Amino acid sequence: MARFPDREAEIKALAQNIVTGLAANAADFPAPPVASVALAALLTSFITLCDEQVAALAAAEQVTATKKAGLEELVIAMKADLRYAEDAVSYDDAKLTALGWGGRAEATTLEIPGQARALDAPRQGEGWIFLDWKQPADGGAVAAYKIERRERPAGDWMLVSMAIESEATLNNQERGKDLEYRVIATNKTGEGVPSNTVAAVL
Repeated sequence: MARFPDREAEIKALAQNIVTGLAANAADFPAPPVASVALAALLTSFITLCDEQVAALAAAEQVTATKKAGLEELVIAMKADLRYAEDAVSYDDAKLTALGWGGRAEATTLEIPGQARALDAPRQGEGWIFLDWKQPADGGAVAAYKIERRERPAGDWMLVSMAIESEATLNNQERGKDLEYRVIATNKTGEGVPSNTVAAVL
């Protein structure tokens, strides 16, 4: 059994076929509920509506582009006036308030990062180890992480790598030794408290 189409183009094509078929085969289909002439009028009306929609969408796209250009022009002009006003009154907040604006924000002091958390070594192999951890829950923004290693139980900590993300794969590690790793969050202000440690023999 035939299935009624879902797509507009297929519906229009089927409508045209019905109109043509009813008109050409009146003996077989003498009294359809909707005469071929009426169906043809509905099809013509729908095609007109489709054309109007296309025109409206094109017009809307043009209006949207014009609006965007207008906003950009407005923003450029506003910023020019605000820069002028800031210079004119030497960033005086009280005077800039008259324009709904304010002076330069006071510089904030960058804090030392907090402690890197939950250091883990979920994967390791001969001479390599993958470490991951969570960023500090407090303190200043982290610029980088120092990854340190020592030989257990009481060797000196030494820097073995730096990382920007909260994970790292360390290759060419000493094999057959009882090693311990830790991570320290850093920024230009200083270093946070070292993370927990993880031990491994690679």
